[in-house]
Amino acid sequence: MSLRVFILAGEPSGDRLGGALMAGLHELAPGVSFAGVGGPMMTAQGLSSQFPMDELSIMGIAEVLPKYLHLKRRIREVAEAVIASKPDVLITIDAPDFSLRVAKLVKKSSAIRTVHYVAPSVWAWRPGRAKKMARVIDHVLALLPFEPKFMQVAGMDCDFVGHPVVAEPQATPAEITEFRREMGLGDAPFVLALPGSRRSEVLRLAPVFGEALSGFQKTNPKMRVVVPAAAAVAGLVRENLQDWPSDVLVFDPNDFEPEKAQAHKRAAFAAADLALAASGTVSLELAAAKTPMVIAYRFQWLTWRIMRFMAMIDTVTLVNLVTCSRFVPECLGPDCTAEKIIAALTQVAAGPADQQRAMALTMKQLGQGGEVPGLRAARAVLDRLT
Repeated sequence: MSLRVFILAGEPSGDRLGGALMAGLHELAPGVSFAGVGGPMMTAQGLSSQFPMDELSIMGIAEVLPKYLHLKRRIREVAEAVIASKPDVLITIDAPDFSLRVAKLVKKSSAIRTVHYVAPSVWAWRPGRAKKMARVIDHVLALLPFEPKFMQVAGMDCDFVGHPVVAEPQATPAEITEFRREMGLGDAPFVLALPGSRRSEVLRLAPVFGEALSGFQKTNPKMRVVVPAAAAVAGLVRENLQDWPSDVLVFDPNDFEPEKAQAHKRAAFAAADLALAASGTVSLELAAAKTPMVIAYRFQWLTWRIMRFMAMIDTVTLVNLVTCSRFVPECLGPDCTAEKIIAALTQVAAGPADQQRAMALTMKQLGQGGEVPGLRAARAVLDRLT
């Protein structure tokens, strides 16, 4: 009898993880069948989504409230579908507000094994979440090597399966050459500016990023500035370049076919001499591309105060966390000023060697050079089932 899996993802990043996991299950358990909710990458692996995944891709209180009743109905519908289909395992991927509510209803009415892919960051704040999660989740697939101990202490099985960034392709020399030619960069050095992928981030960060990069360029006049904007905010980025260097280049992925846009993004990351980026997983993309960085982020005043009160760590950058070092400078909250960013960029540009070693170690610690994360995750699921 073939393995039956109910799998659920609620956003594009989860769809990528789910697609890779499903590919791994196809390889290790031929004949596996899938039901659930997912996006195009999971559909490509044989999933017929119960409803469009983008119904669940909602962020922020203002966005969630109007959809609250609809989301509650979807939670109930998905849980009922799981219970009725009696799969060998339910796999939920990230999106904890939705996923864990589904798992709770499933556990209330059945003994179906539950697996959650992406451990909550209980090492950073709200450690009590792990114990609550253990009431409805049997097994966790972790992206970071230090996470299993936190999940195991709370009472769940947990396996580190590697971070998907280690399996992403890196730019070829030909791609870098073509990017430089099409952007008119020639052999000029350049700093990469990444002011976020959400509207709120761009509006908060664009002014201070522009001021900082203009100041940095005064002492580094040959250094160009390139902005590989996220597709959803490319127009907004262009509208907020008043304080930026006059020769800034904005790369808008909407102007290219998807494959060409991805190749140009890879090339920009690999060819840059330095990067100024918003806090987030982009730091791992930069580390994979071996590009030294400075991380900067402005929060709303109340958000910053709450974070400072509740945080259990003194850095937000995964390169620093994974390597137990602090070689990636951070300008966060009240320290996110042009003066401090210029100083950090100058420091990294003058001596990137320590940070580059930390980035290489990070990639190794996250699974680079070993079995790809999707296959490793599939193996962990199957091993725990038996």
